[in-house]
Amino acid sequence: MWRAGCVDEAHVRFGGRLGETDWWKHRHRAPSRPHHLKVRLEQDKVCLLVIIGVRADGRKELVALADGFRESSESWADLLRDAKRRGMTAPVLAVGDGALGFWKAIRDVFPATKEQRCWWHKSGNALAALPKSAQPAARAALAEIYNAEDKTHARAAAKAFAAEFGVKWPKAAAKITDDLDVLLAFYDYPAEHWIHLRTTNPIESTFATVRLRTRVTKGPGSRAAGVAMAFKLIEAAQARWRMVNAPHLVALVRAGALFVNGKRVERPNDQDQQGGDQQAA
Repeated sequence: MWRAGCVDEAHVRFGGRLGETDWWKHRHRAPSRPHHLKVRLEQDKVCLLVIIGVRADGRKELVALADGFRESSESWADLLRDAKRRGMTAPVLAVGDGALGFWKAIRDVFPATKEQRCWWHKSGNALAALPKSAQPAARAALAEIYNAEDKTHARAAAKAFAAEFGVKWPKAAAKITDDLDVLLAFYDYPAEHWIHLRTTNPIESTFATVRLRTRVTKGPGSRAAGVAMAFKLIEAAQARWRMVNAPHLVALVRAGALFVNGKRVERPNDQDQQGGDQQAA
């Protein structure tokens, strides 16, 4: 898995170490996100494209950081192609928000990688399309979807959300229903990993530290300094990142093991058997 965000051409200077080992050939998932830093001596902000991945042993690690453009598919594609040149094979799952540039790039560079949209950002988008008086109920209804016991119950909860809010606020309902498949992709992986797959929080929480540091220094003096500062802060924070739950399952996912409703299915026909058992019950 990996998560995506925004970074600059510093991935050439700072990313050389990524090709020194082959751990990321066995990557399970990765989150990606773009982030912005205000530069004191320039009008434009630095847009940092960030990718964090999960190693086969369950540890999270910074994969890439580069200065680019949030919505630019070419900026993201350059970053992904650079990672591919250094030996990275297609991750199993990519987690990110709705930045269109990233998703077009991932489909071009790693077409086999599955997609998971970030629930934190998607929920915020849906709530922003609602009046404040409706937001508490909507927030609870959204939690019923991503906290459901399995994908079937999640789809039922999404249908209930659309029925309750779609008549008065169709745009809010569409935020969920239009992307439902990629919002529920995490249910096809181990239940122990669901909490890690639903959002891009590893990047969000890490950049809270970066923003705090740059706020104290009133922003970096140049774009290069901003990228360098972000890289060093993330590299230092990396040592404190928690491992994913049930790290032994990462290698199984990477190897193509089948999971249904969070549980491993030993043989493909076991899935049919489970469905028959559920109907009989």
